Amino acid sequence: MPKIKSSRTKRAPEGFDDIEPTLREFQTKMKDAENDPHEGKRKIEALWPIFRLHHQRSRYVYELYYKREAISKELYEYLLKQGYADANLIAKWKKAGYEKVCCLRCIQPKDTNFGTTCVCRVPRDKLEDGKVIECIHCGCRGCSSGSGASAGSAASRKGKPAAKSDDA
Repeated sequence: MPKIKSSRTKRAPEGFDDIEPTLREFQTKMKDAENDPHEGKRKIEALWPIFRLHHQRSRYVYELYYKREAISKELYEYLLKQGYADANLIAKWKKAGYEKVCCLRCIQPKDTNFGTTCVCRVPRDKLEDGKVIECIHCGCRGCSSGSGASAGSAASRKGKPAAKSDDA
């Protein structure tokens, strides 16, 4: 969640006004996901929409800076400092083999039963045919970067729109 702005808060760098509507839209969706009634869902499943939105918002900032080079370094660092994107998740996306990782919990061995990474990190060609996998942490259905992996995040595979990246 972005930090609260006050009269003492540093002014946003040039270019922030261009991407602010998209960031506000993510913030509104995040609030809606937090306030959504969780009837019929397990406690952990209620957090999945929040993880997806966090991923989409961080991916939006990552693509603006690294892929499209549409924002300045100063604005990128400002967005990270203000909490608009997850710096640790973006750092993983820059490493080989982690280009599509959905969340940091999926790559932490301490969060699994057998001391390995999450099942969503297993490439599709290594799984049994027709077996549907789903991460217990974030609901991802496969974020491995290896061969046989499908492109996109869990949100795009579930039929939900991905973050707009044409707004900059």
